[in-house]
Amino acid sequence: MDASTVRGVLVRVVEAAKAVVPGADLVSVTLRVAGGFQTPVETDALATRLDEIQYRLDDGPCVAATRTAGLGLTFCSDLATSTRFGGFGPAAAELGVHSVLAVGLFPDGDGPRMGALNVYSRRVAGLDELDRDLAIVLAAHASTALAATMAATSAELESAQLRQALQSRDVIGQAKGILMERRKIGSDEAFEVLRAASQSLNVKLAQVAQTLVDHRSEV
Repeated sequence: MDASTVRGVLVRVVEAAKAVVPGADLVSVTLRVAGGFQTPVETDALATRLDEIQYRLDDGPCVAATRTAGLGLTFCSDLATSTRFGGFGPAAAELGVHSVLAVGLFPDGDGPRMGALNVYSRRVAGLDELDRDLAIVLAAHASTALAATMAATSAELESAQLRQALQSRDVIGQAKGILMERRKIGSDEAFEVLRAASQSLNVKLAQVAQTLVDHRSEV
């Protein structure tokens, strides 16, 4: 599951689950977002619809898996008769889905987890112990791949931000030097000129400095 983006990892996860979990008819991934949950990837639009019912209820297998200790495993073999999950079961059965299992994605322990791998079956008792074991293994691999990808993305972002900060500092220094030379003023005064222009124009200080450097012959 080597992918360079979080979405790339998740797409591979749902594709793998659909291919290797025998009872899987629909697969999706739930992720935590500000204020709730979302489904970034799925193998069928119906999976997203099922997930969203649970998000609205703030209850259901995919939500519970993010909050359940241990493996974060949540399972139901007959949704039509289930009284759990705030009425999600009968709603899912009306849509033709009768079994579900969800496994929490990292971190391990007592949670809360960042999300869940969700597997749906159209059949009553359509998911068995083998399906559960395979889903647990896939969720573990997905968690590892996601952690690595997110760490790499974070490192790349920090590196890019550092480069941008250094470039901004460099161009601001050049702009100050131009003002100091042309206007015969000190470093602090040159910086105040740039800052005042930035505030007046409502643009970033680095942009003002870059404009000055680009048009130094006109200063």
